[in-house]
Amino acid sequence: MQLALVWLTVVLAVVVFADRLAPYDYAALDLRHRLAAPVGFGGDVAHLLGSDELGRDVLSRLIVSIRMSLLIAFGATLIGASLGTMLGFLAAHFRGWVEQVILACVDFQASMPFLILALAVLAFFGNSLVLFVALLGLHGWERYARVTRALAMSAGAQGYVMAVHQLGAGPWRLYLRHVLPNIASTLIVTMTLAFPDIILLESGLSFLGLGVQPPLTSLGNMVGYGRDYLTRAPWILVLPSLVISLTTLSISLVGDWLRDRIDKTLS
Repeated sequence: MQLALVWLTVVLAVVVFADRLAPYDYAALDLRHRLAAPVGFGGDVAHLLGSDELGRDVLSRLIVSIRMSLLIAFGATLIGASLGTMLGFLAAHFRGWVEQVILACVDFQASMPFLILALAVLAFFGNSLVLFVALLGLHGWERYARVTRALAMSAGAQGYVMAVHQLGAGPWRLYLRHVLPNIASTLIVTMTLAFPDIILLESGLSFLGLGVQPPLTSLGNMVGYGRDYLTRAPWILVLPSLVISLTTLSISLVGDWLRDRIDKTLS
């Protein structure tokens, strides 16, 4: 657990200070030093982690890719959490046919292979960073809707909700000012458990060439380019793959720890 927190601290520092930490421009070409090996494997200190097929510094690209991948995952997680929480409140408040429609959408989303849906949308509409983040935000919203609906219905039977309602509070004030703060801990835990899924999904789509497009770069993008040089320059693929694995594992461990500590539904 301590190692996971240390790794996440390092990753967050990279996200915040990426421009200062990167020794070179991540897109700068240096064809005279193509496929330079990392230090310790025959390379020199000019490129600590080696260079890729175009002579671009792998360390610089890795730093910028970490920031890009985590910012995409963070934005998509916020979109999914906001959408799911809103629909969960609507289902808990209106009940009846509104609840049935939302639950039907939840079941449809849970049964649909999201990767296939994402491939179809990106292939049909083309790709842009905004569309890509919005599409990833639709992944996993149903889990927030289910959790929010269940917790809101449970809170509705408690005394503080009925007291606030009798004092004349409207639905928006009731749910946003009183119910949401009391279920926020569970939603935060859900977000930490869903965050690694978004990172892996972004990496998979970028690996297939449907995610982040050049000249931008992401971890999945780096893995996609490195697959053609696996035998000659394995560091191009191995390093971003290792960062993806360590980051998703660390976030999952922290999410499990938070769930055990602050999720009251488990006690």
